[in-house]
Amino acid sequence: MEIRVLRAAEVRALLPMKDCVELMRRAMIALSEGRTVVPLRSVMALPDTRGMLGNMPGYLADPECFGVKLVSLMPNNMPPLYPSHLGLVLLFEAEHGRPVAILDAAEITAIRTAAASGLATRLLARPDAGDLAILGAGQQARSHLEAMLAVRPLRRIRIWARDRMKAEAFAAAEGKRHGVAIETSDSVPEAVEGADIICTLTKAREPILFGDMVSRGAHLNVVGSSIASAAEIDTPAVVRSRFFVDCRNSTVNEGGEYLRALRAGAISEAHIAAELGEVANGTKPGRTSPDQVTLYKSLGVAPQDLASAHYVLEQARAAGIGQIVEF
Repeated sequence: MEIRVLRAAEVRALLPMKDCVELMRRAMIALSEGRTVVPLRSVMALPDTRGMLGNMPGYLADPECFGVKLVSLMPNNMPPLYPSHLGLVLLFEAEHGRPVAILDAAEITAIRTAAASGLATRLLARPDAGDLAILGAGQQARSHLEAMLAVRPLRRIRIWARDRMKAEAFAAAEGKRHGVAIETSDSVPEAVEGADIICTLTKAREPILFGDMVSRGAHLNVVGSSIASAAEIDTPAVVRSRFFVDCRNSTVNEGGEYLRALRAGAISEAHIAAELGEVANGTKPGRTSPDQVTLYKSLGVAPQDLASAHYVLEQARAAGIGQIVEF
């Protein structure tokens, strides 16, 4: 057997954000139409709350493949030398079950997560939305800025982070890279005032964004919290939003913001308006009024990784990129 190994820089070069947004559209439609297998991820905690190992297997019917993402989450890592998420995607072909590729998981995760938020923004944000607030200044902030620029012409960009110096460094570096002006904000309320696109991309375990901070008609991409015990936004923010998800089963088991609101009796299970794939294929409505607050709760699912990995592998084969390992 031959396995192609693709490093982070190769994944980044072969998976442009605009292409990945389209990949996410197809993957989310496949999920909502039952053409995937998506077991709940399993998470193993390391001793002393040092970190976790996540295991995300899955199957995708089109393009047909299956595989698993193994990723470590080490909150105390210090980027850029050691990002908080490190791991591998192992891709199998479906006819004989041969492993065909090993890819850097951190880069795939960064790009596909932001691309899914880009898809949600394209589908759910108001057509004139262009005032972006980014909460957090890590790797997902960088990829989400790229995704938002790919789907909307932005007239204003603001960033907030607990570490002011990190936010300033982000504004300088990413502003130069994209040729845009990025403002730094001293507080979350200042960052989101009047914003019509808000991306929460933090490690917060308790809410940093509250319902009364969100402007009418805004769209939220809630991304940073990916376990049931953490929440970046409060229950009133959940209540006042039209609530969309990547996968219902993942959300009812792992969506911290949704579960807190449900346990408080503030919402019912019917508060989930639709999966993103149901909006993308036209079977469920998205935004229904200009003043409505829409929210996309991102947890991340294996078909997103598989669609991205398969695409990167095909591009690598065509270009003769990657290291071939014979087993």
